Amino acid sequence: MKLALSLLLIITSVLMILLVLLHKGKGSGLSDLFGGGISSTYGGSSVVERNLDRITIVVGGLWFASVVALSLLLKSQFS
Repeated sequence: MKLALSLLLIITSVLMILLVLLHKGKGSGLSDLFGGGISSTYGGSSVVERNLDRITIVVGGLWFASVVALSLLLKSQFS
């Protein structure tokens, strides 16, 4: 169980990093450095941005749940 939660935490952490970098930047920030400025000139639709927001929220929730579950599991293991 501990291994499965650890793997879930690693996978969701990497996904969160990638999803946050995919978001459209508001200026010359980190997202423009990785090509955010190039993709915004092609005209991204608002539906895609909303879906990206929803996916980011779901992955963030999974990340948070895995952190809490892993901490509770490790706390009960050492008590």
